[in-house]
Amino acid sequence: MKNTFYTYILLAFFMMLGCTQDFEELNTNPNAPNSVQPSLLLRQVIYNTGDELSYEGFVAGDLLSQHRTAIDFNLFDRHALKSPQLGGNPWPIFYQNLRDNEIMLQRAISEPTNAVYEGPSRIMKAYLAGGLTDLFGDVPYFEAFNGTGGIVRPPYDSQRAIYLQDQGIIDNLNRGIQALQNYDDVIALEGDILFNGNLEGWVRFGNSLKIKHLLRISEKENVAGELQAIFSEGNFISTNEQNAIFNFTNTEPNNFRLAQLRIGDFNNFVLSETMEDIMIGLEDPRIGVLFRPFENATSEEYNGLINGIDASSTSIELAEYSLAGTIFRENTALLDANFMTAWETYFCLAEAAERGLITANARQLYETGVQLAFDYWGTPLPAAYLTGPAAYDAAGTEPLQQIITQKWIANTINSYEGWVEYRRTGYPQLRPVQASLNDGLIPVRMPYPAEEEALNAENYAAAAAATNGNSINAPVWWDE
Repeated sequence: MKNTFYTYILLAFFMMLGCTQDFEELNTNPNAPNSVQPSLLLRQVIYNTGDELSYEGFVAGDLLSQHRTAIDFNLFDRHALKSPQLGGNPWPIFYQNLRDNEIMLQRAISEPTNAVYEGPSRIMKAYLAGGLTDLFGDVPYFEAFNGTGGIVRPPYDSQRAIYLQDQGIIDNLNRGIQALQNYDDVIALEGDILFNGNLEGWVRFGNSLKIKHLLRISEKENVAGELQAIFSEGNFISTNEQNAIFNFTNTEPNNFRLAQLRIGDFNNFVLSETMEDIMIGLEDPRIGVLFRPFENATSEEYNGLINGIDASSTSIELAEYSLAGTIFRENTALLDANFMTAWETYFCLAEAAERGLITANARQLYETGVQLAFDYWGTPLPAAYLTGPAAYDAAGTEPLQQIITQKWIANTINSYEGWVEYRRTGYPQLRPVQASLNDGLIPVRMPYPAEEEALNAENYAAAAAATNGNSINAPVWWDE
């Protein structure tokens, strides 16, 4: 079947090589992916992951986090998560890229001439595994990438194991950072569209990811010592120039996906009431970058729509609501595919300091994160912003609320991160959707896709039983 997730399919790489080469020769053994060069694999994994998850972030992740809402084709916005429409199916994105990344990793380990790829491939494996398990919980992992070795129905591994066991998220980050620091050959890293072959950039990326994922499991595991060690060393992403991102362009095929779709699909997504209330309440000028004044406004006014309307019984006049900003369609060269940034790192550190996991000035870390986030979104920070409603100790708020709210704003279109952070912390407070298809509850995990029940039935059955029938209301391990 075309959707089998455990069979290596690499037609994309043959397409990348172009028609000028001997296609027949390349295609003589399509089940031998080792013929693909690691530089092509690295470029493909980075680009496909960033492109796909940015699109998913806009059309699905931002609905769950209530950055924006959908007018039509909105079953997902009403929390029927087993019914993806314009988006909402991240499972194959993660598995395709994890499989391709595994080929790169195994070549790096087994072939000395490709040793430079070990660090980046381990860090990307940790990034992808973290994104996958944080959405679904227990998933096939340790035996999931051995389709050519006969394992086509891999068991589901516990989220705790995926995080903490050998070859898991934290271990791969440690091994990847160590491999980069130990690398002393002259062969350059090619295909690197994040850091242009700069291995120190990958080390900082790995350390920032480690901060993020240690914090994510900090309610379950004692991670204070590891967090303090990374913070004290200081070798993490600390400026926007060091961000793990790549830029989209203004022209196809490398512009943001929403710019390639018909205007009706783009106009299906508007500002949510939740986002409007928070940003207007903070007097946050980034609203003018992320959204447009609504068409019928008499001045620079913004209007949001409640999430999860019943489109069959609700009449919506598009001109009364704020569409996404021009950076998402007309000027996508100003937009990035975001893997990890300085602002996210500083907000993580601010939370760690606030919770006593590291010894540091939480307010200072928070304010640095805010400044970096404004810079990232191309908006000057108002002089009074950090002394008004967005102040670290603003009246009627808690510091953790302020930290996560600022991270939530900046996480627009960043995969499903806004929703993941809400599930972990409860901030910011989201609204009940208008016509919920989930009994008025905000989901706390993504459901396993229907293909799993067909293709990996026995293992799926056990995983579904452990999540109350594959329920979207069953929390993942770190959220229990």
